[in-house]
Amino acid sequence: MDVRECILKRRSIRKYSDKEIDRQIVVDLLECAMAAPSACNKQPWEFYVIENQDVLKEIKMCSRYSQFNSPLVIIVCGNQERSLSKKDNDFWIQDVSAAIENILLRATSIGLGTVWCGLTPTEMPTKKVKEVLSLPEYIIPLGMIHIGYPDEEKEERTQYNSNYVHYIE
Repeated sequence: MDVRECILKRRSIRKYSDKEIDRQIVVDLLECAMAAPSACNKQPWEFYVIENQDVLKEIKMCSRYSQFNSPLVIIVCGNQERSLSKKDNDFWIQDVSAAIENILLRATSIGLGTVWCGLTPTEMPTKKVKEVLSLPEYIIPLGMIHIGYPDEEKEERTQYNSNYVHYIE
């Protein structure tokens, strides 16, 4: 599958089979995540891979928009101690978002389904995830990625709209 096909095929999957994901596949996803660009190469990301069923249940209840039957969840966070200085601190959001997108695309390319559920800047889900995982203050959960073998199929698509494109000539 080439990159364009993978991008167009990537869709939010919300129904998963019970099949577990091999640990080496998880490592592969994380290697791809950490290949993302980051401002000044600070690499402010932290990944919490949740396979434990009890913790999965708790994590999935942190937001009403994240209650799917995936066998695996990765919480992707920003480490404020590894981000840029206070003046430019918010670049960690872009860095971590790029890492998330790399996970989504790699998962799609190997036949896995994913859905990215945002946490930050929504206060309550962010707070709940921090509590469940006992995260220190300087670790901020940006997103929750459900990952699994899809139990639904969606057509690939483009959402290209020329009205949103502005050429400056």
